[in-house]
Amino acid sequence: MGNSKIYYNDHTIHLDGVYLFFANSRLPYATEILSESHTGYSCVFTEDFIKPLERLESLQQSPLFKVNQTPAFKLDAQQQSKLTQIFDMMIANDKTDYLYKDDLMRNYIQFIIHEALHMQPAEHFIHFNNALLRIATQFLEMLERQFPIEDLKAPLQLKTAQDYANHLSIHVNYLNRAVKEITGKPTTLIAERITAEAITLLRYTDWSIADIAYALGFEYPNYFSNFFKKVTGNTPKFYRSH
Repeated sequence: MGNSKIYYNDHTIHLDGVYLFFANSRLPYATEILSESHTGYSCVFTEDFIKPLERLESLQQSPLFKVNQTPAFKLDAQQQSKLTQIFDMMIANDKTDYLYKDDLMRNYIQFIIHEALHMQPAEHFIHFNNALLRIATQFLEMLERQFPIEDLKAPLQLKTAQDYANHLSIHVNYLNRAVKEITGKPTTLIAERITAEAITLLRYTDWSIADIAYALGFEYPNYFSNFFKKVTGNTPKFYRSH
C-alpha cells in the first residue's frame, strides 16, 4: 500500500493505492518508492517450490507465467482484507513445524492466484483456438524460460528466430508473422531480451565480459560487443562501470 512505480520488462506501471503485484524472475523489474509511507507483504518462492503445481491450467493462465498480461491488480477494501488474512496465515504457517506446511503454502499461493484470475476480464484469458496466438504464446514462454542465466556451464541455447522456429517445427517466416501480429513486435524481441539479460549480468555479477558473451551464446567476445553496441549504442564496458 502506497505510491510507487514498477519498471517491469519494458513497461512502467504506476501503483497508487493497494495493489496485488506478480513479479516473474525471468523478467527484469525494479521498484521506485514515491511515498514516505509504504507497507505491504511479499512472498518469494523458487521455481522448484512451485513445480508441483505447474501443470495446473490456472497457474499457466496466471500473471506469473503470462508475460504479456498486466501483472498488477488494484484491490478494493474487501479484496485487501481477504488477501491480508491469507498473507498472515502464510506467515504463521511458516513458523510452524507442521509436516505438510509446504503443501499448505502452495495452497495459499493458489488462492492468491485465483483471486487475481477473478479480477481479470474474460477477454484476458488465452484459449488456443487461434494458430497464430498459440505459436506466439509458445515462443514467448520458450524465450522467458531461458532466463535468468545463472550458470556459466549452462549457456543460452536458443539465440535466433530460426532456433525457435526449429523447436516449434514451423517455418521462420510463419513464426515472425505470428509474433508480429500478436505482440506488435517482430522476433527482434529475442535480441531485446538477450540485451536486458546482458545488462543485468554486467551490472550485478563479477563475470568477465568474455564469460558473459559465452553465457549468452556468443562464440567470441567481439561478436557479443558488436551485437551489444548495435542494440544499445554503448559498449559492454559502459554498463560495467555504471
